[in-house]
Amino acid sequence: MAIRQLSPETINRIAAGEVVERPASVVKELVENALDAGANEIEVVTASGGLSLIRVTDDGCGMPPEDLVLAVERHATSKLSEEDLFCIRTLGFRGEALPSIGSIARLTILSRAKGAAEAFALGMDRGTKSALKPAAGNEGTCVEVRDLFSSVPARLKFLKSERAENQAVSEVVKRLAMAHPEVGFTLTTGERTGLRYPRETTGSEGLLQRLGRIMGREFMDDAVPISGVRENASVAGFAGLPTLHRPDAAQQFLFVNGRPVKDKLLIGAVRGAYGDLMPRGRHPLLALFLSLPPEEVDVNVHPAKVEVRFRDAGGVRSLIVNALRAALLAEGHRATAANGTSALQELRPNVIPFGRPRNEIYAPPRSSTASGLAEAMQAPLAVLDAPSADARAFIAPVADEFQDRPLGAARAQLHENYIVAQTRDGVVIVDQHAAHERLVYERLKAMLSDGGISRQGLLVPVVVNLDDDEVTALTEKAEELMQLGLALERFGAGAVIVRQVPALLGDGDVVGLVKDLAADIVREGVSSALKDRLLSVCATIACHGSVRSGRRLTPEEMNALLRDMEATPYSGQCNHGRPTYVELKLADIEKLFGRR
Repeated sequence: MAIRQLSPETINRIAAGEVVERPASVVKELVENALDAGANEIEVVTASGGLSLIRVTDDGCGMPPEDLVLAVERHATSKLSEEDLFCIRTLGFRGEALPSIGSIARLTILSRAKGAAEAFALGMDRGTKSALKPAAGNEGTCVEVRDLFSSVPARLKFLKSERAENQAVSEVVKRLAMAHPEVGFTLTTGERTGLRYPRETTGSEGLLQRLGRIMGREFMDDAVPISGVRENASVAGFAGLPTLHRPDAAQQFLFVNGRPVKDKLLIGAVRGAYGDLMPRGRHPLLALFLSLPPEEVDVNVHPAKVEVRFRDAGGVRSLIVNALRAALLAEGHRATAANGTSALQELRPNVIPFGRPRNEIYAPPRSSTASGLAEAMQAPLAVLDAPSADARAFIAPVADEFQDRPLGAARAQLHENYIVAQTRDGVVIVDQHAAHERLVYERLKAMLSDGGISRQGLLVPVVVNLDDDEVTALTEKAEELMQLGLALERFGAGAVIVRQVPALLGDGDVVGLVKDLAADIVREGVSSALKDRLLSVCATIACHGSVRSGRRLTPEEMNALLRDMEATPYSGQCNHGRPTYVELKLADIEKLFGRR
């Protein structure tokens, strides 16, 4: 087949295929144009998932008639200098969006420039441009798109349900609203106003208010401010505490120079920053805003501008990791307040007798005789004034100075695993094993960074029987394990002998530790970095060297554990990411019992 020049209509449709994947893509391009125009209020209206109607109205600078005529021409833009293609300071810059949309739909643009006496309108019907004409309109621009994909009906087969397309549009508006809290946004899908975000004040407080409206009150309560600078780049925003997480990354919002992006480098940096603070398979909640000179980032990698490329990728990763770690470290032992709320919800019962079905209407039994009632009223109550058993080993005196501490004063131990502490305005319940596991782990990490972990020799070496592949895996890592205070060597066929253990292990289970380590090393293989492997081993050692469930603690030991938690970073969650304590506010407890 001979080479020929494609028609402008075909070229526009090809460009549309790159820029417009679905109705949400149109909304993204039009809202970005509105933001570049300096809008203070943006209204988005859609119908039939955006297929029959998309209308974006703004109060920005508007366009004079000569600019309006050029706006629907390919590669016509006011946002890009021909002298420097890599200095992009706006959201839209390619000049492809409007002509691409107009080639596959019926497009109408009405615009009135700031200070102009009248507005003008221009239409484009599936590639055919109409004449410019005067119109009535406010300052700003209104872009209306109807019958999307009507010239390429095959594209309709790849779209999802109306509900799914509406959800995609909503996500686009949410992300852009996050990056611009000073701008008001309204989204109406069909006959229903789905989103309404009023303008917020500039600064971190306004940003947090906008994030709270989008990500929820739970995130707002547990959000940690993030701030970091490295050379000419900076990062800001808010991140949730490690104990606030979800099963997917849907609540991770990343922005580069105000542009929402989905970048593997940034996602990897977030994962690395949370590291051992996050349970496996769970994801933190956050919104991070990276700012750097335009020439340091290439936003022209993808037609839809959702991917970027950094000139100094390593520096950007280091900036984000260090900023997140510093902010989480500063929070110390703090855990999400949602744990207490969830616990109260679980405790809030329907008032019915034990063992009776919840859907059964309960009527209190009547006394069969008057004498029965009299006997009940004459039952001695004085016995309730005395304890039913000797509880002195479990109940500690209230130390006034401890009640003012964040985790309070230890009052009791329940089921030989849960410490109950009293604060001035609430109750704290601590999982002693999970808490001590984090404490030991952080001490091991500190020792490791200081040059090594102290060891103690075993008076009687311990022989551990293992599978041959586990013995091989352990002996191959013997040198690394020695850095962690564990000295072992092969002992015949199918066994290793342990001669030294980390001092922090104390009287812990040496056999269980070695078997867990062997299983972990065999499962993870040799692909992990040395540091990651060492930290993984530290976590296993901490688990076996911590206070076990079922051990009865003295009041002094319980209070010592609480004070250590307050002084240790990340002690709000164990090595597996689970919370180590739950705090119940006294006011909420009183509501539970109808006192408020």
